[in-house]
Amino acid sequence: MADLVNSNISILGVIPRVGLSFGFGDDTVEEACRKHGVNANTFLLICSVYSLDGYLPSSEFLKKVDIRDVVKCLRRSHSYYTDAANALADGIEQMIEPCDDKYKKIIWKFFTEYKEELQKHFEYEEKMVFPYVESVLEHHKNKDFTILQYEENHSNIEEKLDDLKNIVMKYLPKQCDTAKVYNVLLRIFTLEQDLRKHTIIEDDILVPIVNRLEDDETEATA
Repeated sequence: MADLVNSNISILGVIPRVGLSFGFGDDTVEEACRKHGVNANTFLLICSVYSLDGYLPSSEFLKKVDIRDVVKCLRRSHSYYTDAANALADGIEQMIEPCDDKYKKIIWKFFTEYKEELQKHFEYEEKMVFPYVESVLEHHKNKDFTILQYEENHSNIEEKLDDLKNIVMKYLPKQCDTAKVYNVLLRIFTLEQDLRKHTIIEDDILVPIVNRLEDDETEATA
């Protein structure tokens, strides 16, 4: 496990999100996952998403994944993103301190809209999507909803973050402290990159697995 984390810093953030903890000594990946009740294939799949650009899992590998661990990872990611957005807000507040009211209002407008969209996205998943996945696993799925409806209405939570990033890079007044601007941009770039991986887990792991479970249940009741 230590060798795996050492191989790519992107994997560092995966450890707490899947429910593992540091201090795994010389445990192998399988041993560390077993001690924490985590499916090793699920963990390795999520590591691959975070460490390899453009990685997409095969349908065969998806059959080895525990969808419960995927949902737990996504839920923990929501907490991480909320904390990251709050930290970004603090950084923005310090960065725009010397700006006049015009620039302050523009920056806060884009950031506020982004944060509101982020919370709506998470709330929809927490109240609708994740409970639906759990109902499918218990063979009590909602007949008025399918996982493909979620995919069709899946909002792009990165677009407004990209707008904010471009405003900070292109249009901030010269009096803004360079170090504080760098801090904000670093947080935005990091969050943006992580959200792309999060979207892959939702669209290319969660959706196809649940879609297959829906099909299996339909066939079983036919």
